[in-house]
Amino acid sequence: MTTFFSWFRQLLQYLRTLVAIGMLCLLLTCSLPAQAASRIDPKLEQQVLQIIREHPKEIIESVQVYQQQQQQKLNQVRQGFLQNLKTNPQAVIGDSPTTGSTQLKIILLEFSDFQCPYCAEAHKTLKQLLVKYQDKVTLIYKNLPLTSIHPQALPAATAAWAAYQQGKFWEYHDALFTNQKQLGEVLYLDIAKNINLDLVKFKRDRTLATPAIKTDIELAEKLAISGTPFFVINSPTVSGVVQLLDIENILADGK
Repeated sequence: MTTFFSWFRQLLQYLRTLVAIGMLCLLLTCSLPAQAASRIDPKLEQQVLQIIREHPKEIIESVQVYQQQQQQKLNQVRQGFLQNLKTNPQAVIGDSPTTGSTQLKIILLEFSDFQCPYCAEAHKTLKQLLVKYQDKVTLIYKNLPLTSIHPQALPAATAAWAAYQQGKFWEYHDALFTNQKQLGEVLYLDIAKNINLDLVKFKRDRTLATPAIKTDIELAEKLAISGTPFFVINSPTVSGVVQLLDIENILADGK
């Protein structure tokens, strides 16, 4: 019996390997030009397909186990992040822009994209909440420009970071969301002029923004955040990922 189970485990491991190769083949077929995709070994492709046909149940179970393992790892990463946010909030905040209470009683972390229409709507709600709960909540802004679908997200983020270097991030932030449909170089300079930024410094700082924005993106990737806006909250009543619609109830309960 022990020999059988040992053999079966080896088979599953073999299947996992073949499935991974098969998925890679499929991904490559979808993403590479036709000429490059045609160079994939047809014998290997047939072997993978044959294994899938002969062992569908084992393959499904293997994939499910893999997915569960990945989810467990993600849960551990997120729990560690939440614990760090609770015990060492300044380390999580880092050099990110903050507004609201300085007491860090209730921390609301937002991952946002200046070209995301949902982020623009969330911005309106957050402004109202910050006025209502200004003595209770600290809002922290983290950049997550979705560059594959929002070509102006990164340029806008670099401009906002440059404004931050002159102590005017939130003014610039509000102007970007208010004028979201006009995102572009003309708007970036117009906002800078309107809020009286030193334009020479502003232009120079825009070229230095990449490391800070990259740090935010890497944190988002670590937490497996794929969309915006994305909120994480730490309060006396709740700690974790939260939907915008639920934030006011949490703030109201955060005595």
